[in-house]
Parts: sequence; C-alpha cells; structure tokens
Amino acid sequence: MSPTDKAIFSPAAERPTDARGALGRFRRVREATLALAAPLSPEDQLAQSMPDASPTKWHLAHTTWFFETFLLTPHLANYRLFDPAFGYLFNSYYEAIGPRQPRPQRGLLTRPPLERVLAYRAHVDEAMGRLLAKGAPGELADLLNLGLAHEEQHQELILMDILHLFAQSPLKPAYAPAPALPVGRDPGPAGEVAFAGGLVEIGHQGGGFAFDNEGPRHKAYLEPYRLADRLVTNAEWLAFMADGGYARPELWLSEGWARVQAEAWEAPLYWERGPDGAWLAMTLQGRRALAPHAPVTHVSFYEADAFATWAGARLPTEAEWEAAAALVDVSGNFREQRQFGPAAARSQPGLRQMFGDVWEWTRSAYSPYPGFHPAAGAVGEYNGKFMVGQMVLRGGCCASPEGHVRASYRNFFYPHQRWMFSGVRLAWDEDMRTDASSFERDVLAGLGKPRKALPAKYFYDAEGSRLFEEITELPEYYPTRTELSLMRDKAAEMAAVIPQGAALVELGSGASTKTRLLLDAAPQVATYVPIDISRSALDEAARAIARDYPNLRVAPLVEDFTKALALPAEAKDQPRVGFFPGSTIGNLTPGEVVEFLENARRLLGEGAEFLVGIDLVKDEETLVAAYDDAQGVTAAFNLNLLTRINRELGGDFDLAKFRHKAVWNGEASRIEMHLESKVEHAAHVAGRVFRFAAGETIHTENSYKFTVEGFGRLAAQAGWKLERAWESAAPSFAVVLLRA
Repeated sequence: MSPTDKAIFSPAAERPTDARGALGRFRRVREATLALAAPLSPEDQLAQSMPDASPTKWHLAHTTWFFETFLLTPHLANYRLFDPAFGYLFNSYYEAIGPRQPRPQRGLLTRPPLERVLAYRAHVDEAMGRLLAKGAPGELADLLNLGLAHEEQHQELILMDILHLFAQSPLKPAYAPAPALPVGRDPGPAGEVAFAGGLVEIGHQGGGFAFDNEGPRHKAYLEPYRLADRLVTNAEWLAFMADGGYARPELWLSEGWARVQAEAWEAPLYWERGPDGAWLAMTLQGRRALAPHAPVTHVSFYEADAFATWAGARLPTEAEWEAAAALVDVSGNFREQRQFGPAAARSQPGLRQMFGDVWEWTRSAYSPYPGFHPAAGAVGEYNGKFMVGQMVLRGGCCASPEGHVRASYRNFFYPHQRWMFSGVRLAWDEDMRTDASSFERDVLAGLGKPRKALPAKYFYDAEGSRLFEEITELPEYYPTRTELSLMRDKAAEMAAVIPQGAALVELGSGASTKTRLLLDAAPQVATYVPIDISRSALDEAARAIARDYPNLRVAPLVEDFTKALALPAEAKDQPRVGFFPGSTIGNLTPGEVVEFLENARRLLGEGAEFLVGIDLVKDEETLVAAYDDAQGVTAAFNLNLLTRINRELGGDFDLAKFRHKAVWNGEASRIEMHLESKVEHAAHVAGRVFRFAAGETIHTENSYKFTVEGFGRLAAQAGWKLERAWESAAPSFAVVLLRA
C-alpha cells in the first residue's frame, strides 16, 4: 500500500453512527490485523529487511497509536496513555505530533516486547469500546473511518514486509504453506478493449469513504485508447527477458537504465534461478516454480515502462484506467481468497483483473487533482507534501482487504520500488493499433518463447486459405472428404434440429463450403453470420453466399472467433445455432477447448445449439500422412506463415532454411506441425532478431484427435450437454450436437 499515513479521509465519508455497527466494524478490522501476525514467530515480528519495511510488531503498535492519538486522547474524557514513550516509538510521519523513531531504524526496536505491544492493543481497544458505546457521530465517524482504512493499509504492508523479510532468508520460509500454488489455464493472447475517450469525470463521487487524494472530482479529456483485457503474465515477461529486455538501453527511461546497471536487475524481484536453470519465485507460500500464466508481479515502474515499450504499447494514464474501471464490478482476487499471490486470468469477456491480483502501474505522476487542498491539522499533514516524485498505481492486489479499494483509489510508489505487489496492464493510443498489430504482437511473443511457437489462426490469409482448400482435395487428407460425406448423408437430420427463423453462426468460416450443405437442407435459417479473422477470405465467402442464397441475410463479422464478444445486430432476438465444422477445434489444447466452448456459450446464449466437427483417434500412419502429403501442399501451407510474416511485419525469413515437419504425439493425442530450422541462422521481424539453432523448431499447429465420449466430458465442463453424434465410417470423423 502507499507508504504509511500518506492519505486522509474524505469529508463525504460514510459515517457508521450506529454504536453496534461502529464498534463491530472496529473489532473486525483489528482482529484481522492480529490474524495476519498470528503465523509469525516473535523473531519474525521483530525483524526488518530494508529501510522501506517495518517489523510486524511495529505495525501492530503504530496502528494502535493512531487510534490513541487521533481518537482517544482528544475525544475520550479521562483517557490514560498506555505509555508516553510510545508516542516517539510508533509515530510514523506526523511532524506536528512530535519527534519519532527514524524509519530505517525501526528494526532496532527490540523493546517493548511483543507481549507489551499486545497489551497496548488491548488497552486501546477497550478504550475505543467505551468511546464508541454511544455511536460515532460527526467528526468521530470521519476519524474512525480513516483509522480503519489506515489499519487496512497496514494489513497489506505486513504481508509485503514479511515476504521481503522471508525472501532474504536462505531457508526460504513460507508464511502460508500450501501443497502447491494454483497453476491456472493459459489465458491466451491478451485481447484489447477500445474506449472512445472524450470528456470524462474522475475522482471520488462522495457517498462513501475515500482518502482526500481521490478528490476533488473533476473533468479530464481522453483521446481514444485501448486497454489490454488482462494483466501481463510471467510467460510474457520471460519472452521480454529472452529478447534481452534487461540488456537493451533503448527500451528504458534513463533513470531506469541507470538502476538496472547499478543494481544488476535481470528479472523481477524475488525471481531466482533453480539448480536446473529454471526460474523460481519467492512467494508468501515459499519458493515455488514460476507460474507461467499468473500475472507478473514485483516489478518497478521502470520495468513496467520498458516492457510496454518492448511490446509496442504504453502504460495507461490513471484517468484512462479509472474511466475504464468505473464500468466493471469491484471484485477480484483479494486477501480473503487466501491465494496469497496473483492468479491467472479467468475466461470472461471484457476487462479482466481490474481489481485485485496486482497493483497496476500507470504512466501518471502522483500529483494533486485540480482544486486539491490538504486538510488542516496533523491528520492531513502528509498527502500534500508527498505529491512529487512518485507514480500512481491502481486496482488493489492479492494482499489488499476486500472492500478496501475502489475505482478512484490512488496508490503511489517511487518508480524504482518493487517489493509491493505491482504489475502491468498495457495500453495503446487508437493510432498505435491496426488490424495487423495483434498479429505482430503474437508473432513477437511466440518467437520470443524458449520453445518458439506461432498461433495457427494466422495461417489463413488469402494464400493460406487457398492452400488449405487445396489440402482438402488431397488423397491423404481425409478429414474434409470424410466430413463432407458425413454431412451429405446426415444434413437433413442436422438441419432438423435448427429452429425456424434461426441465425446460423459459423465460427472460423473460411470458404463456407460445408455450410452450403446445411443451408440447402435448412431453409428455415433466416440469418447467416460467418466469423473469420481474415477479412479477405471472409468477404469473398460472404459475397458468394449472399449471391447464391438471395433470401438469406448475411452479416459477416471480422473477428478472432475464439474471442468474439457480441454478434451483429442482424442476429439479435433470433434463436442461435453455432456451426464449427472442419475439426478446427482440434487446434486447441483441451483446456483451450473448454475455454473456447465457454466463450461460444456466452456468445450464442443459453439454450443455443452448437454443431461441432471433431476428428476421431485413428492409426498413426493415416494421421501423419494427412499432415505431410506427398505433393508438399501442407508444407507450402506451413511455410506460408513465414511468407506472411515477411510481407506484413517486415521479416526476412529465408524459407529455404526451414522444412515442414509433422509428428504424432500419442501421449497428448495430437498431430503436431513444426517448421524446423535446417541450419543455425538468425531472422529479423519488426526490428528484432531471433536466432535459430540447427534442428530447432517453430511449433505452428496442434491437431488434437478425440473420442466422442471424451469430447462430451470437455463440453460438459463448459456448460454444454452433448445430445447427439453423427459418426462416419473409417477413417472416422464425427459431428456432434451440443446444447447450452
């Protein structure tokens, strides 16, 4: 949280005037602080790891001193100070109150012992009970709200400081031991959410507690911008490191580069190499293997800014962040979830992880809002004079108490600090992003991985789509031939499940060849919505369908079909039937299949139907031949991905230095396609260099093979029921009917 005592209350604070409510809330917050200290030994409570940190025992005493100084002494008649010396020991920044123990020397306070600190808390808590016995009217309610919010800040500080302390120990102790940290599913490439900008209002609106640095509410003008829909992950940070992120001065602000050099930064704080060279991270649950899909944390503003530059992005301003956050619920991974670390992004449309997990760096300097004036007296002493030299963070973290943060909450740290739970969300100006930029980002990230990989969805530019249609005519490539035969035989049965006036939504439509069989058998379809990432292929297919089916409304949607959030208006208020032929779903991992089906259920709506083509498990010889044909068409299809990179991203791949490779991975039940480097060489893409060893591959596609029963189990995880399956003779293929 912000360095202690830098923020004070809003005059518009919610006032718990009811005696029972005020006292109950006070006790709950105080008990929560003690509960955080409970797992610690007396030695842990005393220790301090750096000048920015404080011993847990000091936090327990300081939060108690706050109530004694600002509530009891001025407002409770005949209150007796527990120990006058504690005013010096446990004051933090309040110059008007008097001198204090220097912060860097708090770890020298071997006295008072923990037992006396706990007695101090009991003494103050008893007196606060008497003070609040008749409620908390007026100024007292404001001070109580401030004191409780201040204590919640210190609850987070306790966890931050303990993690830093334990990280210094060679024993790497755990604050909250657990069998294993949740791994989480791969969230896939980050999406982008667009905002129109314009004149917005930011700052606290009143009607509840807020620190005074959250106001006054005021207008701000924003240019159109985009935010990443999730936080940057550890895997993406590893790609940044693999690309020399900590060794490239052109990515860094001058002061940040100086810090990198002076302190030999090569990774986020708490990362270290294991015996096998793999990265480990120190967490509140001890030293653990790095969770690749979890948000990166413990990075400075300098690191966040360098990563954003490397990614062709920037950090959001705090006004951009707040305007976006005001549109989502304040929910997320907070301390009460007891994860004690950031979690992988969940599968859901729109902005994710805006609250909880990690504090998000913004590019905004911490300064006063227009019209800000610090409150009078000691309690308002520190906001104004700390409004220089620090940067704003937003959103809360996994150590923040639930209910403590809000969209207007402004946290702030110096740009070099890393021991807090701080992470990164990317932003772009509207003119920074084009249709090709997502392609660029995914290519750069994929080639930067230790095991290079590229998303299969980028195969399908105009040439790739043409080559794939040629592949479907090859004698070795049975899936299209078998599926077409199955659909010719069973199209009437499949069409019979489609309601009158339905919208047929085809995900990844390509040339829409199989769709015609369904449309011919189902004249009751009113609207056809083809979705494809390739505008050229989509436009061509949509024009052909519109020409040949003049009574059918055609509403094409240019979108990544795995992420589409909404259908065109033409499909509104119609029964919806999804169509996903061609065994394209086999390109996804089992976890991605579940996530894709979850997204499809949200897109199509409850009660929708979904026809999905799946290739079934069969002998290895048949499978490998289908993906490595004798004429070399599949090889050309695979290599065309490098041609597209050269054409659209300024790459210089020499296709003669790569060969197509297809292998059956029986353990994973999938065919894998790779581009294998024949020789050691380097290639350049978008100004970056990527080196290849002889025999090193770029993994370009997986094609999973299923059983009907196994696919039904995956569908059930995503909220679908498998109602029916049509299966061909060998080489076996199936079309299944799912219902949401």
